[in-house]
Amino acid sequence: MFTSDGPVFQQLAARIADDIVAGVYPEETAVPSATDFAAFLQMNPATASKGVNLLVELGVLYKRRGIGMFVAAGAREILLRRRRETFREQYMRPLLREARTIGIEPGELHTMVDERDED
Repeated sequence: MFTSDGPVFQQLAARIADDIVAGVYPEETAVPSATDFAAFLQMNPATASKGVNLLVELGVLYKRRGIGMFVAAGAREILLRRRRETFREQYMRPLLREARTIGIEPGELHTMVDERDED
């Protein structure tokens, strides 16, 4: 489940975020507590709490005192917007930079994207 790619708490936050985007945890529904995640995933409760709190800080999760942790209204859109920004920075900017460097015109690049091979 977890890899050596980054801190475990960030990987947990990413997994929960993926589940929210996929609809596993719809908006305004409960998610497991940090304690539940820690027990299920056999991790340190402080680590699980740190991962959950990342999503609280983003406004994706919120706590109902005495009830539990819930997915915030608009959480999916927040996560999708952040992913689009990350996609632009990690993939599009380098792609466009390389295309300019090797002389691919914007129209040609557009055609290349339109004619891509489907996996």
